[in-house]
Amino acid sequence: MVRVTFVTPQGEKIAAEGEAGTRLLELGQAKGMPLEGTCEGQMACSTCHVVISPDWFDKLPVAADDEEDMLDLAAGVTRTSRLSCQIELTDAIDGLVVHIPAEARDMQGR
Repeated sequence: MVRVTFVTPQGEKIAAEGEAGTRLLELGQAKGMPLEGTCEGQMACSTCHVVISPDWFDKLPVAADDEEDMLDLAAGVTRTSRLSCQIELTDAIDGLVVHIPAEARDMQGR
């Protein structure tokens, strides 16, 4: 199992574990994180935007150009922003720390 800590905008730490191969988006949704994932991982939205803790960012595979383009549309983007639908859990990122942005763009207009 791969361990992930989600940090809410209020600073609450939510521990989660998922099997290798699971997408970070799916794990976050299972733990009740506000990650909409409107496009279901097709990189057609930015509603699963997360901010990776700087200590972990360089341990992830580099974002594809399409992901970078979608991040341009996300609210509150930082240097370590990623789309959680594009991060697959692996043993190499066991212990990953992920921050949920305080600001989000809800594609359903809520």
